Amino acid sequence: MDANEKKQAAALAAVAMYIQTEEEALVTPPTPKPEPRRFDQGNLWGLSGRQSMMSMRNLMQMKTFNRLR
Repeated sequence: MDANEKKQAAALAAVAMYIQTEEEALVTPPTPKPEPRRFDQGNLWGLSGRQSMMSMRNLMQMKTFNRLR
């Protein structure tokens, strides 16, 4: 078997495998998607605290980098 025949056999095997997986995907039922997380049940105090910490860090970084100029 020369190199050209090996390449052709590999290509045909890949196409056959692709067709087989597509057929299996059509037969199996789709998995149900989980419901999106609702944010109204979250901890608003925690969210506010994280937001204030990030804004304070942002202000400190801007002050630090401003002095380097």
